[in-house]
Amino acid sequence: MACKRKTGLSDEAKKILSALAQGDEPRANKELAQLTGLDSKKVSSTMCGLKKKGLVESPVRCKYVISQAGKAELS
Repeated sequence: MACKRKTGLSDEAKKILSALAQGDEPRANKELAQLTGLDSKKVSSTMCGLKKKGLVESPVRCKYVISQAGKAELS
């Protein structure tokens, strides 16, 4: 995994959170990979960490939205 920045988020995690913040609908990992230009496996592994930190939520199976904590992390 990439080195952590002082904010605690990798560049990949920031890209994923930004992509989620731009939409209102839940997004699948494959769609996030296309939007961010990241490999789909990298999106999946990064998403695990984001879920554990409470920065994303899954209102629909296998689809994600950014949480309030995730929005605060981007600010």
